[in-house]
Amino acid sequence: MDTATHVVMGIALGGLATIDPVVAEDPALGQAVLIGTLAGSQAPDFDTVLKLKNNAKYIRNHRGITHSMPAVVLWGLLLTGILHLFYPEVNTLHLWMWTFVAVIFHVFVDVFNAYGTQAYRPFTRRWVAYGFINTFDPYIFYFHVAGIVAWVAGANPAYLWLIIYFILALYYVKRYFDKREMVKLIEENFEDIEQIVTFPTIKQNIWRIVITTPSRYYVGHAENGQITILDEFVNKPINTRDPIVEKALEDHNIKAFLSFSPVYRYDINYHDEYTELRFTDLRYRHNGRYPFVAIVQIDDEHGEDLEILDSYTGWVFSEEKLQDKLSPGES
Repeated sequence: MDTATHVVMGIALGGLATIDPVVAEDPALGQAVLIGTLAGSQAPDFDTVLKLKNNAKYIRNHRGITHSMPAVVLWGLLLTGILHLFYPEVNTLHLWMWTFVAVIFHVFVDVFNAYGTQAYRPFTRRWVAYGFINTFDPYIFYFHVAGIVAWVAGANPAYLWLIIYFILALYYVKRYFDKREMVKLIEENFEDIEQIVTFPTIKQNIWRIVITTPSRYYVGHAENGQITILDEFVNKPINTRDPIVEKALEDHNIKAFLSFSPVYRYDINYHDEYTELRFTDLRYRHNGRYPFVAIVQIDDEHGEDLEILDSYTGWVFSEEKLQDKLSPGES
């Protein structure tokens, strides 16, 4: 989920913690727990600092090890240890318990959107992305905002958040069945389907979809039970026997892209001074373009002595901006 949603969830869990009699009876513990749930609801996204290094590091690691099972345990212990320094008199067990719940809850809600997490590490590095909740869902966010307003106005936080989370649990079930019905519709209209990637939007009745068959990629959307295909591409496997492709696959930006994207196409463009390979994620169609890409430019003028000139991966919304990031392209 987005940062704002994780923040309001952290506040909500601080209120929900008052169902615990130990927390409800100790104002100092209640304050420490609220700080702990706020911090715990943000902690797994600490890997956002990797953006300061480069996009490849961020893409390859965001929602990776920081969302893994061992990390979830460590976040809970670390945050509790820090808070214990400032609240040494409170019940440490209950402080840890609610802080730990906040960390678990962060990872749990992240698996339901299209981005996903590596929540099952160390058992598998597979990305878990169930794809039926948008990264920012207005219903989830504004239910939390309404709950916070009601809490400030004097509502009992324990009962308030139990009711709100019961309603949101039903909402998750509804969205699951919405996706299942859409997938069923796709399966009725396409043959030899290898993969269906769903991408919910903030509008309940509109989904972005990518369908993979042995020969084609179909990119489109589903709206009110109607499927519209917007683009169609040839499903062309990567030719790893091509020395240029083999060289491109060594690049850190390309590796990061391929580790993250479940459905993409690639193209090879030959220029006088270099050969360019471009990988395009098909999930993020926007205004007729596909802004999430990885690109590498390779000097192949010296026979088998290939050299990577430059590369990039990330979000680019125009060809001009992309070329600005690649020095060989400018020359």
